[in-house]
Amino acid sequence: MIEPGSAYGAPSELPADAVEVWSDHEAAAVLSDARSRGNPLPQLILRGGDLYRTLGGNVSAQHKGKVQPKIMVPVDLGIVRSEGHEYVFVAHAVFRSRLWQGRFEVLMNAQWCGDLDLGPRSHPGDGLLDITFGSLALRQRIQAGNRARSGSHLPHPSLGTRRSPSHEVETGHRTAMFLDGVRITSCGHASVHVDPGAFVVHI
Repeated sequence: MIEPGSAYGAPSELPADAVEVWSDHEAAAVLSDARSRGNPLPQLILRGGDLYRTLGGNVSAQHKGKVQPKIMVPVDLGIVRSEGHEYVFVAHAVFRSRLWQGRFEVLMNAQWCGDLDLGPRSHPGDGLLDITFGSLALRQRIQAGNRARSGSHLPHPSLGTRRSPSHEVETGHRTAMFLDGVRITSCGHASVHVDPGAFVVHI
């Protein structure tokens, strides 16, 4: 776990068996497969996605050819348990209904969720999730969506926030679970926590 103010990252020393991934979902799939087989988590060469952008990756250059990684950093792994199943994520877990109606919960391990800055204080290596939860009326959702592009949607009187290594998601009804931008399933309750510094990425 990275302490506030401490150095983060070291010069990249790329192992021969590092796995190249181009998205958050692809990274999570590789790590999930290793976990299911009981294997050590492989080091990842990160080429794109919200975690990549959060760590300072050059988004504008990510599809213009491969660049030799310069740094390696330890990253926390998000783990979700719900209805007897376990899932992992590297950037974010979002529990929401269509058009963000009703109660939603957003758990950020990265700063970015697509074009939205939903975790302006989030750090992928601090052992904490940046969590936002609540519900907004339609007009408020539109306003918050516009402001979220710059991370200025918080604080908001209708939204709660906390930073914690674990969280119990309670939406009050079955809600879609999106992990790293992909809809995985729906649930009414989930237990989420981070495994600090669980894997290493090279960017």
